[in-house]
Amino acid sequence: MKHLFIVNTVAGRGRGLAVLNQLRRYKDELDLEIYTTKGRGDATTFVRDFCEKHPDPVRVYACGGDGTLQEVASGLIGFPQATLVAYACGSGNDFVKCFGEKESFLDIDRLLKAEPTPIDMIALSNGRYAINACHFGFDSAVATTMDKVRHKKLIGGKNAYLTGVVHAFFTNMKTRCTVTVDGEVLNPDGELLLCTIANGKYVGGKYLCAPRASYNDGLLDVCLVKPVSRVRFAALIHYYEEGTHLDDPKFRDLVVWRRGKHIEISSPDPNFACALDGEVFRDPHFEVTVMENALSFAVPEPIAESEEKTPVAAVAEGE
Repeated sequence: MKHLFIVNTVAGRGRGLAVLNQLRRYKDELDLEIYTTKGRGDATTFVRDFCEKHPDPVRVYACGGDGTLQEVASGLIGFPQATLVAYACGSGNDFVKCFGEKESFLDIDRLLKAEPTPIDMIALSNGRYAINACHFGFDSAVATTMDKVRHKKLIGGKNAYLTGVVHAFFTNMKTRCTVTVDGEVLNPDGELLLCTIANGKYVGGKYLCAPRASYNDGLLDVCLVKPVSRVRFAALIHYYEEGTHLDDPKFRDLVVWRRGKHIEISSPDPNFACALDGEVFRDPHFEVTVMENALSFAVPEPIAESEEKTPVAAVAEGE
């Protein structure tokens, strides 16, 4: 079987480079090919072209963060011979948290043996895809700031999401937008603080925004938070991080949660921003649907607590 590694060398402040060193010892053992990305969107184009030319089974390893995983996944749609594998060396890697700890997704030996499972994808009417989440309002403002600071010291890297939250807290507490899920309008007044359409559970590295979401149930979880004061938002953020915001009665009047297959988003703002797995685009009206069993995703065996981390896992954790 062919093993194709798509490596984002700047992921995780350059931690993607570590996988190139690791792969040297596998070159004599595997039918292996390595491609380093050249810029945004490059991974999608490369893997799509590769799969069109190679109809035989192939495992494609997305080496980077959620952005790299999203790009590779988007390129693999429609190619059943391909299995998606995540080498999670980015700053956040939110989607792999659906499967437990992150360390096993940094162990190449485990990834080579990982068993595939079907997963859903998020599809947009404008031709875009997401593997983890589509979010807008406060969260798209956060993602816009993250994109600007992700490679800066102190406020970037693992702190980029927090930097984005602080900036949005002072600049983006209300968004004009209407969200409709399977025909039901969730916010008739056309305003919201934030909304997340989720296939995975986490955003921002640690925020359990969609605790009930499942990557293979044929449904998307929609969590809409109505506009709130900054004081009440400060009280909510801890629960949003812990994933208890859907159940706590204190926020019953603020949080609207639904599951559905078809979501429509409409805004009067021609520059309305939305983030797909952290990548921001602008479109005032689009529809979102679930693609059931869209991809085969390899899930490695978890690392037992008694086992030592691989050297690359330790580097990715900043040790």
